[in-house]
This record gives sequence, C-alpha cells and structure tokens, in this order.
Amino acid sequence: MSHVDWGTARNTSKRFAGEYPLADTYHAHRFQLQAPDLVARASQLVAESTGLEIPGQPEVGVISRHDWVVTNTHSFARMLQPIEDASAETNGDEFAGTDPGDTARRNLPSLAGKAMGAQIGAVLGFMSKRVLGQYELVLPTGDNDFGDSVLFVGANIMSMERQHQFRPSSFRFWVALHECAHRAQFTGVPWMRPYFLSLVEKLISTDEPEKGRLLRISAEFRSAREAGLDPIGDKGIVGLLASPGQLEVLDRVQALMSLLEGHGHVVMDRVGEREIVDVKRMSNVLKARRKDPKSAAFMKLIGIEMKMRQYEDGAKFINEVERLASWEALSMAWESQESLPTIEEIRDARLWLDRMNG
Repeated sequence: MSHVDWGTARNTSKRFAGEYPLADTYHAHRFQLQAPDLVARASQLVAESTGLEIPGQPEVGVISRHDWVVTNTHSFARMLQPIEDASAETNGDEFAGTDPGDTARRNLPSLAGKAMGAQIGAVLGFMSKRVLGQYELVLPTGDNDFGDSVLFVGANIMSMERQHQFRPSSFRFWVALHECAHRAQFTGVPWMRPYFLSLVEKLISTDEPEKGRLLRISAEFRSAREAGLDPIGDKGIVGLLASPGQLEVLDRVQALMSLLEGHGHVVMDRVGEREIVDVKRMSNVLKARRKDPKSAAFMKLIGIEMKMRQYEDGAKFINEVERLASWEALSMAWESQESLPTIEEIRDARLWLDRMNG
C-alpha cells in the first residue's frame, strides 16, 4: 500500500465542498454560542430515554466543511499509519538499483499516494456538503488519547434551515439529539469503544496480499452481471475489493453500525416528538435527502449507500424489538459484545430476541 498524500486529499476536497455564504458570518458565531446549551439539554433527555449514563461533558464546536475534512483526514491518517509503516518496511528496498528505470519506478509510490489522496479528497469533499453533525470519540486524536466532541457542520445546518424554513433552535436541537445518542452509546456502554476499535484493527490487519485478487474480482463482477445482479452491492467499491477475511469483519461492522445508527435515529425522533413541534417534517425531509437520485449513484459506488441502509435497517430492528418485546428489551444489546445482533438478526429481530431469551 502506498502512503496516502493527505495534503492532496485536503486540497482536492475543497473543489467538491463548495462555499456557503453565511459560513463565516455572525450567524455561525451565534450558533457557536448556542451549541453548548443545546448539547447539554439533549444529553439529559437522551440519558433519560435510553437509560444510559453519560459521563462528563463533551467539547462542543460549530465547524466549517473544511474543518470537518481536516478532522477526518487526521483520524484516517492515524488509523492507517500501521499499514503504511508496514508497507514501507516491506517495500523499502524494492526499487533500489542503478538502472535508469529505477528512478521512474521509485516515483510510482508517490504518484499512487497522490492519486489515492485525490480520490479520498473527492469523497470527503462530497460528504462535507451533507454531514450535519458528528460525534468524535471513536478514533484516536493523539497518543492514547481519544476525543470527546460533539461537532456541528454549521454551513450545512444553516443551509437546510433556510431551504426548508426550519426553526433554527428546533433543528439544531434535533441534530444534537442524534449526536448525543451516539455519545451515550460510546461513553455509556464501557466496552463499546474498545470493541469498535478492535473491529477496525481486524479490518486493517486482514488486508493482506491476495494472489489473483483482480482476477477473482473480475470473475465475480462478470458473474453478477450475467445473473442480473448488482456487482457492487450495498458495500460499495470497498466491499467489491475486500478480501474474504475483510468481508466477514465488514459484516460485523455493518451489524454494529446498523444498531447504533438505527438506535440513534429512533432516539432523536422519539425525544424530538415530545420536544419539537415540526419534528415529523424534519424527519421526512432528511429521509428524502438520503434518497436524492442526483447523488445516489456516487453514494452507491463509494459505499455510502451502506450507511443509508444502516439507518433504515437499524431503525426497523429497534422498532421491531420494541413491538415484539419492549423498549427496555433493547438494553440487552448493551450487556456485552456477544449480545450484539448479527447482520442476520438485524434483518429479523425475532432471531435476536430468541437468542437472548434462550
């Protein structure tokens, strides 16, 4: 694996992120002043709704699209550092020699790194125009240090408020509910963060060279086309390129994220229905936004469609568990990592309830 050129990623993202005229005005400053109180109120209501204790107080920030990209490139760079270090050790002498062609070959990793940076930057730039909020704790922010921040992407939230005539205090509070629900999951469930990080580590560590991988992918692609199936699927290009070992871990990641995203979405709507007058309209707008056909193809290609499916499948699982058992029954999922639903159980809540009650 070549080193990703993260500078190229950040520069490329700017071309896709665009500008929002109110991003650097007093509107954004006022939002920053309001945000801590919104998060404090949301945290209290989320704790009451979920039964999860939320320790401490997070940092709260209203950031720009570019800030969001920088935050995520830093996280990705730290996450991928072990792979890049191992790759450098393995390939350090690969292009050593005196042949005139060696110089050109030595430049290949640099060119590949810039190409990868440009691809990642395009994805992050695209996403920076859509993300409303982010809870940052999962990925490390430094040596053995983890962030605890609730971030709002101010430009995107203000844009949606104006486009759909949402009351700012209500819409911002609704977004805060979702991010505080994720904070409850990762701080109120003691084993959740290390378990998630273990999945990320396994996903990275199973990325070993596979002889004939391109031939295998080509054959699978052709077979799917001949069968009239979608060769990319809801895991996107990442899933298409993944090794068999990575696919198993991806299924576990998808099951976990479906539970967390679905739970967060249900909590924000459940609390919102009691606290916000027009929450149903907000929810409907957000659902329609996720299915916007203008960006559907791109989202499918890079695997973001899997993220969209996580909201839907996870919320369906949460609602089905409540219907078949109770809202309190969901607390069984937080008992241990063995209690988490599998991807099959996410799709059929009865299987999970049968296992937990067996």
